[in-house]
Amino acid sequence: MDNRTQFYKKLKKKLKKDTSFPTKYLFKFIVPSDEVKISQVEDLFNFAGAVITKNTSKTGKYTSVSIHIIMKKADDIILKYQQAEKIEGIISL
Repeated sequence: MDNRTQFYKKLKKKLKKDTSFPTKYLFKFIVPSDEVKISQVEDLFNFAGAVITKNTSKTGKYTSVSIHIIMKKADDIILKYQQAEKIEGIISL
């Protein structure tokens, strides 16, 4: 089993143990300050109820994107992280 699979398996177990669903969940990502990449992150959560905030680093090279959203189950959270992984240069926090 590779590291990503183990990570998501562990995350799912922790979410099921510590979280009652539906829940308001906070996703945090760091992306290069490129409008295309920032838009790609926003588009992952582009449905009703998502509150998205963005902050640019002091140097302007990176942007943190925080998304508060109601998630129905652990699998939905993991799916969003897996979709976000496909964005070049993204760091999930």
